[in-house]
Amino acid sequence: MAPDLKVVPIPEDRFSDVIVHLRDNFFADEPLNRAVKLCERGEPHVALETHSLATLHQGFSRMAVTEDGLIAGVALNGTVRKGEREEAESRLLEMSDEKFKIIFSLLYGVNEKVDLFSKYHVDKIFECRILSVADNFRGKGLASTLMTDSMETARAAGFKVFKADATGIYSQKICTNFGFEIAAEIRYCEIDESIRPEPPHEALKLMVKILE
Repeated sequence: MAPDLKVVPIPEDRFSDVIVHLRDNFFADEPLNRAVKLCERGEPHVALETHSLATLHQGFSRMAVTEDGLIAGVALNGTVRKGEREEAESRLLEMSDEKFKIIFSLLYGVNEKVDLFSKYHVDKIFECRILSVADNFRGKGLASTLMTDSMETARAAGFKVFKADATGIYSQKICTNFGFEIAAEIRYCEIDESIRPEPPHEALKLMVKILE
């Protein structure tokens, strides 16, 4: 990571800045978002921003900032407890945003394939929900730095299991480099072509690491 960057917790007074960062970067670039044409770069998206803010309020998210406070990248981290996914699926059915429903139905679907709580005998799991780096800071290892910091945050909070729903090849490579294993996947060749991410992205992978 560049010497003028540091990774810090995200305070509430920077939540709006993080949302702007996500609008300018992650919302348009994430493979599933792009495949369904969820929104254009810089555009707001109510449901996705509500989801992001709920994650920020959990207090585990991190950001990489320059000396003058510019956000170079963020890791939006949250926790999930047994039964919460099922509750979220019920709420999803009531939403009117069909594109958002497609994306999150796939995310919930891959998590239905394996009961991580029973497998690892835990009642709560730490998850990296969004890993985003601004265009002009990419290629410098910042995503790996944010992942390292996120795992340290999870360990410090007493979590045993760290998971990520990795939708694209780049996040999957980062997870693999950190020793994550594939717990379940949905291959994109098996879903409707109209919502299929373009190559090199091949699958949505639920990736898991046991924290020592």
